[in-house]
Amino acid sequence: MSETTAIPRKSGEGLFRKLRAFGMPLVFTAAILATAAIHPDFGSFDIQSLALGALPLALAAAAQAIVVISGGIDLSVGSLIAVSNVLSASLMQTASFRQALLLSILILIVGAVQGALNGIVTAISRIPDVVVTLTTGFIWGGVALLILERPGGGAPPEFLNIAAGADLSEWVPNALIVMVLVTAAIWLPIRYSRIGLLIYAAGSDPVAAFRSGVNVKVARTLAYTFGGIACAAGGITLTMTTGIGAPLSGTYYTLSSVAAAVIGGVSLTGGRGGMVGPIVAALLLTLIPMDLIFLSIDPNYGQVIQGTLIVLVVMIGGFITFMQARK
Repeated sequence: MSETTAIPRKSGEGLFRKLRAFGMPLVFTAAILATAAIHPDFGSFDIQSLALGALPLALAAAAQAIVVISGGIDLSVGSLIAVSNVLSASLMQTASFRQALLLSILILIVGAVQGALNGIVTAISRIPDVVVTLTTGFIWGGVALLILERPGGGAPPEFLNIAAGADLSEWVPNALIVMVLVTAAIWLPIRYSRIGLLIYAAGSDPVAAFRSGVNVKVARTLAYTFGGIACAAGGITLTMTTGIGAPLSGTYYTLSSVAAAVIGGVSLTGGRGGMVGPIVAALLLTLIPMDLIFLSIDPNYGQVIQGTLIVLVVMIGGFITFMQARK
């Protein structure tokens, strides 16, 4: 899950690429140390809680990152997660553990179809991604309400316990392992295949990509398809971590996924970024409200901090790009 770009750039880009690759892990490490300083009792249980809370957001960030790298943006991420959440909670309520696993595969396929529809509508209509996905977000949000009108449902205890606890080590939560494995299963087939080349090329320079024989519409549709799979996985893990389905559960994840992607080093102009940064950013954005609670500060200020971080990251990225253009 390494950071990469599709097209070689100027020498200054190498430094920026390294900052994207190692910057977020260093920032997150510093945040953990700061948390331990302000809350001396911070321990393995808190790490497990952090990983559980960040798991759905990490997959939402992965979905958004894939789409943004291709040159688009997906404002239906939250609604797609909500559909998968209520669908899994409804179908798994009386299912066995084995049936729940089989249903998870079915829900992932549904997510892929939803994402593909987003990409196809965008490609055929030529309407900006923002408008298309905002509209489909309302549609999928309505579908979630039709599936489950109010919070409810459930899943077998064995399924709910997959991400709970820490079997390997008390400092390595199961939720973190699930996060890494699921993200890798989605990202690695993209990163190390022709699909990744198409997605990066389409996001880097769609005109140049088209002239090089890349079907930009197909590339972005593939990005939305993989994004839909990641959203479905996010909805399933939301059921896994909360034990219920809620039709409005995805509201938080749309803008937060954009925040995690941008803070994690994915360029909003497309063609640049990877998966490590957004995943670590999701952990950081989950840690911030915890720190505010430890400091007896209203955790709603976390949104202010998110917005500030996005502005700073975009400004720094724009400044570096501007300086490179002058050389």
